[in-house]
Amino acid sequence: MKRQALRIASSGLLLLLNSTVLQAHDPIFGLGPHTLFKGGTEVHIGLDRNEAGNNKETISTLELAYGLTGNWTARIELPYEDRDDVPNGVSDMSVATKYRFWRRDSLGVQESSTAFLKVKPDTASNNRGSGTTDSILGLAYGYESRKWYRWAAVRYRFNGETSDNLDRGDKLLIDLVGGIRFKQSAYLEPDWVWMLELNGEKTSRSELSGNKIGDSGGTEWFLSPGLMWTLRNFAIKTGVQLPVASDLNGNQDESDYRARLEFEWHL
Repeated sequence: MKRQALRIASSGLLLLLNSTVLQAHDPIFGLGPHTLFKGGTEVHIGLDRNEAGNNKETISTLELAYGLTGNWTARIELPYEDRDDVPNGVSDMSVATKYRFWRRDSLGVQESSTAFLKVKPDTASNNRGSGTTDSILGLAYGYESRKWYRWAAVRYRFNGETSDNLDRGDKLLIDLVGGIRFKQSAYLEPDWVWMLELNGEKTSRSELSGNKIGDSGGTEWFLSPGLMWTLRNFAIKTGVQLPVASDLNGNQDESDYRARLEFEWHL
């Protein structure tokens, strides 16, 4: 009887450790509900490659996050851009916060929802940034088990107006994500999760001095396969966004692809 109780307790502890470590990550392109534990730190390095017609850019990003409480995380982001039309260098920094307002745990399953706020001041020089102060509000939901993952999120980006009276169109972003772990690993073993995302972007037309710009705004949808590899508190995530539907206004280059590679350490 004692041995059986010990085996049950050990299995429960192992499941808890796996759930805590392996589920503590978000989708690659979409918004997830993950928050850090109180006093926890995340170091995040990202690399993005985007191509649309003749427009190509590579963005390297350093992010630092801190767990203010177990439900509230603050983050700062510093991107470095390599583009053809402007000198390379640091682009607009941003600060963000995420608050988990709902969580439900059951055997081997965790569900949660968070609210998200991101503010991007106009800090870049040499035309590397947008020239505006922008903000993003969002809500995210996540379901995470030992085998299946589900995420859903909606975000709205409020784009500002430049000093040249260009009012950049706001943007609505929608993310639906599914994930699966084909093989359940132990706590000290590498872990693999395969993901498939559906990412939608609907952008309003920009305005210049009150006049709408024809070659601006529209809708794009992407199907985005991805992979997350984790080992305890370290993770590597990679994926590619492939356009599946597009309805852009006027004469705009449609996206060819967007690729992302990320490294995360939770301390």
